[in-house]
Amino acid sequence: MKLSFSKSFILLVILVWFMPVESKSQILGVDNQREFTDSLREELINAPFFTLFKDNYFVVGTSMHHRPSRTNSDVKFQISFAQRVTKTTLPGNSFIFIMYTQKTLWNVFQESMPMRDLNFNPGIGWTFPFFSKGRYAGKLTFLIEHESNGRDGEESRSWNKISFSGSTIIDRWLMVHAKVWIPIIDGMNNKDILRYAGIYQAGTVISTPDRKFIWSLMLTKRAGWNLNFNVTAEFSWRIWKKSNQYFFLQYYNGYGENLLDYNVFHSRLRAGIVIKPNFFSEF
Repeated sequence: MKLSFSKSFILLVILVWFMPVESKSQILGVDNQREFTDSLREELINAPFFTLFKDNYFVVGTSMHHRPSRTNSDVKFQISFAQRVTKTTLPGNSFIFIMYTQKTLWNVFQESMPMRDLNFNPGIGWTFPFFSKGRYAGKLTFLIEHESNGRDGEESRSWNKISFSGSTIIDRWLMVHAKVWIPIIDGMNNKDILRYAGIYQAGTVISTPDRKFIWSLMLTKRAGWNLNFNVTAEFSWRIWKKSNQYFFLQYYNGYGENLLDYNVFHSRLRAGIVIKPNFFSEF
């Protein structure tokens, strides 16, 4: 039986997620795994209270299927950070945090350069990192978040999510992650947002051991029984050896890229700069 790309990708994420910790250590090697685990544990415990949450980036690009013009070319940037409310002294080394992400689409090539849409995404979360037999196994996060574009009238868009996410690092070069949410849709103009912005997501991140080059792929499943996904593919190239700044390529294909046009299909390739968290990014 032949599997489609989407089915194969989801199967890979499931297999890796439930892989025994012992199998993961065989992939990495016991000594390297222990060293890597110690660094992760130290990062979790000693990380600053205020830190980056998701990737922070500034990119510019255009449509993949049309000739570039002022109407289909834009700038997209994202600012995201988190503030720990507690240190890792709760049960299981867990901690509570508040987060804020703002994503903006900016029509810089049009007259007066208007901001097309601003999406505000605050939330509060509780993260549980897991260590098994002295080895880092991953983490689970419970998050309550709100997202809206701050507009009124017919252009108002908003919804809330109670989400559960998890990620596991198999090696320095490989991580898989998944997130599912319970939606609470309060926006009167986006009652059908699940058909476009999705109901769950899964992805993988592959990097060189020194994290100079990073490739990532994320699929967001739109509501419905057919295999309809929003696809985000990214490539990052670290500019300086010890920096967290990267040259960045991002390709988005699907719906729900922003709230105002959540039901409009976009296929955009953009390039720019990204600043990544020292530990690993949230999604």
